[in-house]
Amino acid sequence: MDIKYPNGKKFERKELPKKAPVTKPKIETYGNRGMTLEEYLNETNQFYLDRKIAVIHKKPTPVQIVQVDYPKRSAAVIKEAYFKLASTTDYNGVYKGKYIDFEAKETKNPTSFPLKNFHQHQITHMTEVIAQGGICFVILMFTKFDEVFFLEAKHLLAFWERMMNGGRKSITKQEIEQNGHLISLGFQPRIDYIKILDALNLC
Repeated sequence: MDIKYPNGKKFERKELPKKAPVTKPKIETYGNRGMTLEEYLNETNQFYLDRKIAVIHKKPTPVQIVQVDYPKRSAAVIKEAYFKLASTTDYNGVYKGKYIDFEAKETKNPTSFPLKNFHQHQITHMTEVIAQGGICFVILMFTKFDEVFFLEAKHLLAFWERMMNGGRKSITKQEIEQNGHLISLGFQPRIDYIKILDALNLC
């Protein structure tokens, strides 16, 4: 229906400007920073190194470069490369005179940790490290809960053997909670796994 002013001019309804949606400030937590387990551990290891607590580094993986392009004289672009050999574990170093060697894995699975995340050559390497008296373990992260666990390699080897004998192909979260140790995420260091080593008197 048309509405007109007394002077005959047509009334035109003006829409009020829409209010901008009010957004609540995002509270930054470890869970929403998008940091990976590797980034957490790299920061932790740098914290240990800076304070002369331990010397732990991520192992570089040897790469065979096959093809390189030179679009500029001062720049080179690798077009094709291959890993030379299968990697062993992610990290190694020294703490209190003891050799430290560990693997770090994360999963989105909320109830178990798939053993397919590990490979036979890594299991063999861990077995050899333990045989030589080294300290070997794995750090497992359930990303859904932002929970990180320290699990001694001897337990991982037992679960691996169970799988090889026809058992389940994963470690249940309950088994990890029973055999491992929860590492609370902190500020500095992020993942204080040295505290677990001390508590277990492994070093």
